[in-house]
Amino acid sequence: MTRKIVPTLLAAAFVAGAGFAPAYAQDNDRAPPQNALKLSEIIAKVEQRDGFRYIDEIEWDRGLYEVTYYTTDKAKVEIRFDPITGEPK
Repeated sequence: MTRKIVPTLLAAAFVAGAGFAPAYAQDNDRAPPQNALKLSEIIAKVEQRDGFRYIDEIEWDRGLYEVTYYTTDKAKVEIRFDPITGEPK
């Protein structure tokens, strides 16, 4: 009975460990560039926009910061920012 359990546990450990390796490798590729502005600088730009009320979500997606915020008239705004220039795309 022990012989059947050991290979099963080893296989499960391998599958679990293999699942973490690709995620780690992808994280390095998804990081903002070395010369990117600080996220706080981008947030400051958003906060200075006309009618700004609050930020709902910030996401790093495909090399751009995607910011979702709401205005004082309750409009939802989704805007993407270049991480190096801080300008909207």
